[in-house]
Amino acid sequence: MATLAPATAVDQSFWQKMMIGIAVFIVFGFAQFALRGFVQPAQAPIHVHLHGLVMLSWLGLSIVQAALIQRDNLALHRRLGWIGVLLAAAVVVTGSYAGLRAIETGRQPPFFSPGYFLALTQIGIAFFAALVAFAVVRRRQTEWHRRLMLGALIMIMEPALGRLLPMPFIMPWGEWLVLAIQLGVFAIVMRHDRKVLGHVHPATLAAMLVVTLSHVVVEAVARIPAWIALAEGMVVV
Repeated sequence: MATLAPATAVDQSFWQKMMIGIAVFIVFGFAQFALRGFVQPAQAPIHVHLHGLVMLSWLGLSIVQAALIQRDNLALHRRLGWIGVLLAAAVVVTGSYAGLRAIETGRQPPFFSPGYFLALTQIGIAFFAALVAFAVVRRRQTEWHRRLMLGALIMIMEPALGRLLPMPFIMPWGEWLVLAIQLGVFAIVMRHDRKVLGHVHPATLAAMLVVTLSHVVVEAVARIPAWIALAEGMVVV
């Protein structure tokens, strides 16, 4: 295996640290919520546990993939990449189902209306899927691929932030505070881009645009009367 040049090694280390940092943050957000007694894991439906397991698997694989690039093992990285695609698809399916079931059974957070929670879960997961799909399409273009995959991780910071921020006290501004924090993470990537490339990479801007647009669409769709009626019609208890 070839030895990476110092500048390349620093660049690769940055992406590995970002992947690890965001993944750990997401896990922490959910773990502290349970440890504080806001949820009872033993009482959660099986599909919620399945979604959590799939998400943990995807986060773990994301860290492994970053480590493989750091070690210049591109061949294994590419082989495992297709497992990552399947896991990402499973995240989308299980996440969407968990969101729908939460509305049907009245298990969504009380500070979210059914219409808002439906938009938050279904539109959010669709934008996550779009970022991952875009990254797969650009998998041969390393600079695009790594930034889009990081963007997908930043996208799913939202549910973790929803469990860390005092949402009952900051709604209806919670969505925008979450976006501000996500853009703060992108600012770290932009600084790295300028340091390494001399400019902000278009993929960084594209990922930022997708994440920002997801919040705008959620807020807009959640106010549509037909969407609100659809969500309220799903409630069965």
